[in-house]
Amino acid sequence: MNTSTSATWLEEAWQQGVHKTIRNAKRIQDTFPHISPQGVYDKNAPEWWTAGFWPGLLWLVYRDDPQHEAAADLRQIAASCERQLEGCLRDPDLVDHDLGFIWLLSGVASYRQMGSEDGRRRGMLAANLLAARFHVRGEFIRAWNFGSSMMDTRGVAIIDSMMNLPLLYWASEQSGDPRFRWLAEAHADTVAREFVRADGSICHVVEFDPHTGQKLREHGGQGHAPGSAWARGTAWALHGFALSFRYTGEARYLETAERAADFFLAMLGEDIVPVWDFRAPAEHQAAWDSSAATIAASGLFELAKLSPRGQIYAAAGERIVRGLYERYSPAESVAEEGLIMQGTVHYPEGRGINVPIIYGDYFYMEALVKLRGNEGLF
Repeated sequence: MNTSTSATWLEEAWQQGVHKTIRNAKRIQDTFPHISPQGVYDKNAPEWWTAGFWPGLLWLVYRDDPQHEAAADLRQIAASCERQLEGCLRDPDLVDHDLGFIWLLSGVASYRQMGSEDGRRRGMLAANLLAARFHVRGEFIRAWNFGSSMMDTRGVAIIDSMMNLPLLYWASEQSGDPRFRWLAEAHADTVAREFVRADGSICHVVEFDPHTGQKLREHGGQGHAPGSAWARGTAWALHGFALSFRYTGEARYLETAERAADFFLAMLGEDIVPVWDFRAPAEHQAAWDSSAATIAASGLFELAKLSPRGQIYAAAGERIVRGLYERYSPAESVAEEGLIMQGTVHYPEGRGINVPIIYGDYFYMEALVKLRGNEGLF
């Protein structure tokens, strides 16, 4: 996907990301960063849903140049992260729907790149545990384990789940067992029907009756309110449905991805980074979400390979990524470990407002990888 006009800035952006990741690895080591609120990434427990993005970032950099002098260290840190993550698979209270986010970027990545049989074993175990969360009557994958006073979480699914489905598609390919793919498709069909609105906007959380599987209501979740349009949720949808089409060839997933992409780009307009919720009222538009931009850009590059309108999506993705590099990257600054500024984790709860986020960094680098002509890890 690389072009001669983009080659100079693109290589500069990639090399800056590589150098900072290598530098960060010396301090972060095999811990699990989430946000960089004061220029330094924090540390989270390995069961937190973002735990795969740091080893995933290390694998992206390692794969680009396995002969780099830092490559062995990056590989060893990623392997140590993976061993820690395996402990979470043994505790049912620590296992939820985000197994794809975690294991596609750790165990599956190490298997694909290094032929690690431990990575394959862990990935297949994670896929089995993800499949076990499938609600048979409602035909969706249950999201969270925790309780809530606002909803019955035994019957909750969320839009983020679309990015976890490639773990099930991969497991079907590895095992020859079509059941993993069938469950993934059933969940994707439910999400397309119940989460994606006619205008291409997306809701974050849907609550189903845990006994009958019938849809009860929509929740705002990390968006402003029911009926709003959380920017990152839109990005999860366009990227996740594009991946489901890539794995299955089912045209309905491509159409859904295109609708979400068209809505995202229309609402983004000439901006590079969207406000955290496209429908947030004016008094709540002081928070932005660069992670939504990076996730969308990487997804647009998937659509560029799949859609008859691929050139439009490719151009939009490149505009976003170049804008992120030129306007939202702290470059080589030693005062900031994050690669991309102005991400927002959870505006309604006041968490992680306008800060670098590890998944924003990951998808920024994955988008650069794709623009340079290689594959992402999902």
